[in-house]
Amino acid sequence: MGDSWLFPNDDDSGPALRKNAKPRRHRRSPAGVQDSLRALPDVVKLWLLKILFALGAERQCFREGSVRVSALIDVFSLQDMVDADGDADVTKITRYLRAQCLRLARSSPGFPADSNFAQNVSRLAELVGLTDTDCRILELAVTLKSETVLEETADLLGGMSSMALADRLAVLLDIPAGEIRERLSPQGLLAQTGLVCVDRNSSGTLSYKLDLLSSTFADNILTLNTDPVSLLRYMVVPSTGPQLDLVDYGHVSDDLKIVRPLLRKAGESGRCGVNILIYGPPGTGKSELVRVLARDLGCELFEIASEDADGEPIDPNQRLKAFRAAQSFFSQRKALLFFDEVEDIFDDSSSLFRQKNAGQGRKAWINRALEGNRVPALWVSNSTACVDNAFIRRFDMVIELPVPPKAQRSKIIRAAAGDLLDAAAIERFAESEVLAPAVLTRAASVVHRIRDELPSGEEGASLERLVNSTLEAQLHPLIQARGKKSLPDTYDLAFVHTDKDLVQVAQGIGTARCARICLYGPPGTGKTAFGHFLAQHLEMPMLVLRASDILSKWVGEAEKNIARAFRQAANDGAILLIDEVDSFLRDRRGVTHGWEATSVNEMLTQMEAFEGVFIASTNLLDGFDQAALRRFDLKLKFDYLCADQAWMLLCRQARALGLPEPLAESRARLARIHTLTPGDYAAVVRRHRFHPIQSVEAFVTALEEEFALKEDRAQVMGFV
Repeated sequence: MGDSWLFPNDDDSGPALRKNAKPRRHRRSPAGVQDSLRALPDVVKLWLLKILFALGAERQCFREGSVRVSALIDVFSLQDMVDADGDADVTKITRYLRAQCLRLARSSPGFPADSNFAQNVSRLAELVGLTDTDCRILELAVTLKSETVLEETADLLGGMSSMALADRLAVLLDIPAGEIRERLSPQGLLAQTGLVCVDRNSSGTLSYKLDLLSSTFADNILTLNTDPVSLLRYMVVPSTGPQLDLVDYGHVSDDLKIVRPLLRKAGESGRCGVNILIYGPPGTGKSELVRVLARDLGCELFEIASEDADGEPIDPNQRLKAFRAAQSFFSQRKALLFFDEVEDIFDDSSSLFRQKNAGQGRKAWINRALEGNRVPALWVSNSTACVDNAFIRRFDMVIELPVPPKAQRSKIIRAAAGDLLDAAAIERFAESEVLAPAVLTRAASVVHRIRDELPSGEEGASLERLVNSTLEAQLHPLIQARGKKSLPDTYDLAFVHTDKDLVQVAQGIGTARCARICLYGPPGTGKTAFGHFLAQHLEMPMLVLRASDILSKWVGEAEKNIARAFRQAANDGAILLIDEVDSFLRDRRGVTHGWEATSVNEMLTQMEAFEGVFIASTNLLDGFDQAALRRFDLKLKFDYLCADQAWMLLCRQARALGLPEPLAESRARLARIHTLTPGDYAAVVRRHRFHPIQSVEAFVTALEEEFALKEDRAQVMGFV
């Protein structure tokens, strides 16, 4: 390039001072800062001088008799050229600095070979294959972020385009602009590793345009003297070891039979683009499963951090950069990458006041990353609803991790809290389909820590209190207390009025172990209770869901919930009972929206495929989809009690409450009530707990009141 730009002519050596110009004052730096600035490597001093004279920032820096970047005075020991009032001899300063620039340019200085910085750059170059030009660009970018004097001086150049950026870097580094553009292109190694990226969205200063891997990377590469992997600390961290084993994930054993050899072969062959997505409700052990797999395969596991050193959340774009860097840093190691909480990356929701997230803004880049990552990666999310189908289809495998089946839940409960709960309590805890392993193990760890401070025998109650407080906060049903039956006697088929022999039905189902039954009839007639009776008779667990447990305001979510319910029942070997099934089995001929029919379609599909016992109960059979009705093997009508049943049940309840035997007058009154159900009797018995019933006549009066309420409601509904 030559040195003509250093001394073009005397007139260009710097603007002359006007006599009346009011100079800017220079604030002298403390002695410690002066020593630090004077110790800058010669290569940094050369960059400073090239910015001033080769790139034309001189006129901005030396104006009105002052030095705009005051730190330059300490860097180049210019104190003798600035008087006590801060007035600068600009002509003398510029001539001196031009001479220094010429001297440094001829010596082609670099960073001291024994410095941490130079050694770290050399290690990085060897690890990821950086060229000499890559290293020079990286050195400049790091120094811009770490040396304020260089950043402030470069800011004098103002904003620049990406094209101008390459031209100016070419001057600073004495490297052809074309080569600079090639190395800084999106396909270049600096961008692919995430070490240095160019902001191409707008014009900006030199420091703004060159973006480093993270805010801590510059400090790490300057100060640490260690394995290059350590330069990623606070971005990529070694994961902790697991507390569980593969046997604890027996409910997804079929998936494990595939994912384990898949990851093992990927490590042996070096195949690119191996990605596994694991999703499921919070607390089901997704992160723990990743750790278990890494230990099983004998791989190091590195997690893409979601929080920085101060505990603040890391920006999604920064997490993507860390993932990209880790692909290069760990490509020669037997390792797996763990990307948790991927909602930040893949969530495609948007609003008027929110920018596109990292996933949508860099959709093409993420697609390429999922197809070409060299280190197998396991991505974890609570739901796939946030993940675009274009992303999902690029995963080698998608694993849903549900709440474990009852048998597995019992095993986990015994392992975590077997010394805190008796057998009956373990059974009650295991009944909860929403109790995630993480909730239980955390609560158990709390009780174990404070066990010595608890009253003797209170450990189980304390554990239940902790678990229920979490379930309540999650809007989940609580662990059921020790059962108190509404009726003093167990369920008795003698008080169920149906059009079929329920004993024969139960025996037939017990033989076939496969049935699809629709129970319909008025509320309180014993439909749900028959499901529990059947489960007890067949010695099978029972999964009971209401329509509200399945329906969702989100399109497509109800279908997922239906599929999940059938899958969970199959895994548990349980009878599946869905109450209020009419809420989503309406006749498809009357729907006005496509999504209304999809839940019916999903239900029919699941019913066809289900090989267990499925019971649907409803109060209203009118309006049912005809295809749905055909899918049921048996439709059982549960009706109001006949007169003899109503009388027999009154006599039984009178004996249970210690009342005299009912008289004929009571029977006559009872016969005039045509819509009695076992549920009405149960309601009266519950009332007796706090409002004692003193006579059979009072019991019948209470039943008449229940009847009157139903009649009034029927009239109002008919009027409307």
